Amino acid sequence: MEKQGEYIQSIEIKSLWKGGRHIVWHLRPDVNILSGINGVGKSTIINRSANGLNNLYHNETLMPEDLGDGISMKLYPEDANYMKFDVIRSIDRPLMHSDLMEKMSDSRVKTELDWQIYRLQKKYLDYQVNMGNRMIELLTSGAPEDQAKAQEVMKPKLEFQDLVDDLFSETGKRINRKSNEIQFIQRGEYLTPYQLSSGEKQMIVIMLTVLVENKEHYCLLMDEPEISLHIEWQKRLISIIRQINPNVQIILSTHSPALIMDGWMDTVTEVSDMTL
Repeated sequence: MEKQGEYIQSIEIKSLWKGGRHIVWHLRPDVNILSGINGVGKSTIINRSANGLNNLYHNETLMPEDLGDGISMKLYPEDANYMKFDVIRSIDRPLMHSDLMEKMSDSRVKTELDWQIYRLQKKYLDYQVNMGNRMIELLTSGAPEDQAKAQEVMKPKLEFQDLVDDLFSETGKRINRKSNEIQFIQRGEYLTPYQLSSGEKQMIVIMLTVLVENKEHYCLLMDEPEISLHIEWQKRLISIIRQINPNVQIILSTHSPALIMDGWMDTVTEVSDMTL
């Protein structure tokens, strides 16, 4: 019987390096920040953890304590046997030719961030349909208490739009609230998200990824999410994610002191401190 985990309690990776050293990382349910010098293995830990979660999600015969490739995890609750998760990678490189052959259904999709936005637009539409159906269900139930619940259903979407408008206010951009897709208005001109800067695209990808999970428990892994982000956005990033979904477990690697400036200093773990 499948049971979804709420968060990851620990990650163990055997022989991360050829020298045979092992990693044991005990995690918080809210925010976990991995720090260390270049080449110490931060990205490798994030990537192998993501691979382990992917194996667990798609292979019913695997268990968290043995995910293959020397990876094991402990979930909460302890009888959980899978974990919902997302991975965000921030490097906005052009799509390779082989990728383009598969993904040319929209000519505006030219980079990795564009492709992530393209996929998230579809999830965003599904999210709104589900919210609309939930509102109809509550409004037609006949129960007086459901009328108040219906008013709360679309609140997360409105809060998301308010956050985006606030972040983008200095450049005069705001969300077009009449559009079912993510679209912007800047001084009377309509903009698609593909026309944004790399930093703006990256922030939209992160925020949309979190929004469409609809406040459910899940794990968000990010490798150096500060790339391309203005320092003020870096400072606010974790708080923004937690505001959109307070149930998300964040696991990220970073080189940026700005990410921990907003009260997250005690969430930082050095790679050397979890190496056996």
